Amino acid sequence: MDLERVGNFRATGINDEEREAAVLAPIIARDGGEHLLFTKRADHLGEHPGQMSFPGGGREPSDTDLEATALREANEEIGLDPAQAGIVGRLDDISTVTRYSVRPFVARIPDQEYVPDEREVAEIAVLAVADLTDLENYESERRDHPHYGDIRLHFFHVDGYTVWGATARILVQLLELTTDWEMPAEADREVDPDADLPM
Repeated sequence: MDLERVGNFRATGINDEEREAAVLAPIIARDGGEHLLFTKRADHLGEHPGQMSFPGGGREPSDTDLEATALREANEEIGLDPAQAGIVGRLDDISTVTRYSVRPFVARIPDQEYVPDEREVAEIAVLAVADLTDLENYESERRDHPHYGDIRLHFFHVDGYTVWGATARILVQLLELTTDWEMPAEADREVDPDADLPM
C-alpha cells in the first residue's frame, strides 16, 4: 500500500449531518504483506449490530478533535495504545444512514494481540489487503435508498467475513488510493429498495 498517497491526500469534510464520528483504519504488517484490522460489532448494539467496521464511534465533548475520537475509540474497543498508532492521514468524510458524519483516519499499528471490548465488539478480524483487492472477493449492487437516492453498495467477502455499508465505502476509497485496485465501472446487479441486506 502506498500510504504516502494518504498523507498527501486533500480530504473533503461534511458539515450537514447531526453528529460527528471518527474511525481508525488500522494497517498491520504481517507475513510479508499488509493487512487491515476490522471489528465485528456486538449483536446487542442498537446501531449496525453484527456488522464489520473499523474501530471508532461518536465524538465526545472531551475529545480535542476527531483524530482524538478515533484513537480513544480504538483504545476502548480493541485496547490499542494511542501512542502506538502512527497516523498517516485521513480520507473523505462520509455520511451514514444514522445521520453521522464519519471521518476516517488511516494508521499503522503494531502486529500484536488486540483484545475486543465485549460490550461493543464481538470479534476482531485481520484481513489481508491482497484478499480485499482480489476482485473474486468483491461484488456490488445498486438500489434506491429512501434518504440518499440511488446508491451503490459494496461487499468484500474475505475469510468468512463480509465488509459492507459505510465501512466498505471507506475501504473502496482507501484501496483505490493506495493500491492498484479499481472499483469496477458497473455494479453486478440492481435490486429492489427492500431487498435483503447481509446480517
